[in-house]
Amino acid sequence: MANVNFLQIGLPALIAVLSLGYLLGSIPFGLILTRMAGHGDLRQIGSGNIGATNVLRTGNKKLAAATLLLDALKATAAAVAAQAVFGANAGLLAGFAAFIGHLFPVWLGFKGGKGVATYIGTLLGVMPLMVAVFAVVWLSIAVITRYSSLSALIATLVIPVVLWITGAEEAAIVTAIMTVVSWWRHKANIERLIAGTESRIGQKG
Repeated sequence: MANVNFLQIGLPALIAVLSLGYLLGSIPFGLILTRMAGHGDLRQIGSGNIGATNVLRTGNKKLAAATLLLDALKATAAAVAAQAVFGANAGLLAGFAAFIGHLFPVWLGFKGGKGVATYIGTLLGVMPLMVAVFAVVWLSIAVITRYSSLSALIATLVIPVVLWITGAEEAAIVTAIMTVVSWWRHKANIERLIAGTESRIGQKG
């Protein structure tokens, strides 16, 4: 697996890459899709989050799936576009910026999602093999525990470790930062997991 030497990117390119990623990442697809479908403001539903999990609380599984896909692909698009214009070194930074944009969108007062979909989308755009690693870890934990949040948390923890072991140190550092931020955004889920009150996959109510 190739290392990602983002330190070689010049300042003008760096600004362009980060701006592109952030603006793409800050598109609130969950909010847009639910409004188009007549469900009103997603921020007034369930947890108030703009991600696919909260979209699912509208009862529309197709809408939730579309949100998950689009939230992932906006990070992928940022990474792929940055690589095409500025070279391979720019992709990870663009994906990282898209991840930050999703969590802290300027259009919504910097109150966004939790970043799992854009995390995956970043991996897809820069290092697709890591998507398979993420999926295997997520599915394994989900089968054992039936906790979606725990599955995502552990998967994001595994990715930077695997990257570091395989020699992609800079990519490991960037994804580790993404993992820390994602865990912070999941703090309520973590509290419920510790208390034993977190909802399991397939659980109603």
